[in-house]
Amino acid sequence: MPVGGRPTVRSRRLGTALRAYRLAAKMDQLQAAEVIAAHQTRVSRIETGHVSARPLEIRALLDAYAVHDPNVRTKLEELARQSKRRGWWLEHAAHLRPDYVDHIALEDDATYIREWQPVLVPGLLQTSAYAEAVVAATPHYIAPERIAQLVRVREARQAKIEEGGATYTAILWEAVITQPIVNAGIHEEQLSKILEVGKRKNVTIQVLPFIAGAVAGSTYAFSSFSFEPEPAVEAVTMENLRGTSVLEGAEDLAAYANAFDQLRSAALAPEASARLIRSALRGSKDNAS
Repeated sequence: MPVGGRPTVRSRRLGTALRAYRLAAKMDQLQAAEVIAAHQTRVSRIETGHVSARPLEIRALLDAYAVHDPNVRTKLEELARQSKRRGWWLEHAAHLRPDYVDHIALEDDATYIREWQPVLVPGLLQTSAYAEAVVAATPHYIAPERIAQLVRVREARQAKIEEGGATYTAILWEAVITQPIVNAGIHEEQLSKILEVGKRKNVTIQVLPFIAGAVAGSTYAFSSFSFEPEPAVEAVTMENLRGTSVLEGAEDLAAYANAFDQLRSAALAPEASARLIRSALRGSKDNAS
């Protein structure tokens, strides 16, 4: 069973893939159940992510579905193993929303992470002071000790980027840079961090200028994730007041991949973006002096 007794993004990804291969083979769940000598409900629960398939079951099912690509087979077996693995974040799970845990798991698995943020600095780029200010400003009361814990989780998430574990691209609307929602000192520290992280080989930061017009309003903030050597979008998350939604449908993924491409095309190049950020930082310091 997936850790925590509920479907995880890993077990759902495994189940979704097995279901797609079963349908492509024109087999129903009863036929698949016969392949692994199990009841049909087990196949159903595997495909919805409520239970994890064992490696022998995966191999038998893929044989029946005529899926012989060794890369596919290895990937699915690894997903099955990972669905039972305890991630670093689970020590904080009692204090995190389940949907936020899903987002962190996606980040932890990803080879490519792309984000669009029209309002806030993305969590993967936030300083501790900025993160604390943003968390404390949410419309729901959060106890001070929990705010501190959420900030620590946000800092731990950043290790993925700092260690080069994923290729990361962030597109920020110009308002995020030039119209701070925190005090000047925190904002200046934050801009400095963005510039510093942007120097990493695995990181690209672009600013979408005001002159891009309606492009900025084409979609709310979102993150997309890829899990293969190639950057095809395989999952998308969107935050709202009620939590984080995970999108995995083919049409949704295509729509958000296209939206990110449009945003990236309209954004300033990384070098020009860095110049704009440096200018905003100088302006902030000049106004404070």
